[in-house]
Amino acid sequence: VQLQASGGGLVQAGDSLRLVCAGSGRAFITYVVGWFRQAPGKEREFVAAVTWSDAYTNYADSVKGRFTIARDDAKNTVTLQMNSLKPEDTAVYYCAAGVRWPAARAETYDYWGQGTLVTVSS
Repeated sequence: VQLQASGGGLVQAGDSLRLVCAGSGRAFITYVVGWFRQAPGKEREFVAAVTWSDAYTNYADSVKGRFTIARDDAKNTVTLQMNSLKPEDTAVYYCAAGVRWPAARAETYDYWGQGTLVTVSS
């Protein structure tokens, strides 16, 4: 599975962004897909994850109520809609795919895409 993350950019606090993770191959729809982020000088942290068929989702407490993860199996994509962005959301965002659930730990993922930078100014 190959993953391509896109949609990052520079926004102001309170704005919205939508990140897209595009997966290759028909098997992509069977994978758990998660989003992680890594801010400068900090460890990579879990943001959100979704199972196959959108059956279950999981969010970090810091983004609950602001971020929404969803998948479009017809397009082989998983989106992360980010609303009410805060400066502390600034990070490089990565998408990853794996087969285990729950999936809040980076070690549970087998495939990673390159990151996309999100910068939120105050």
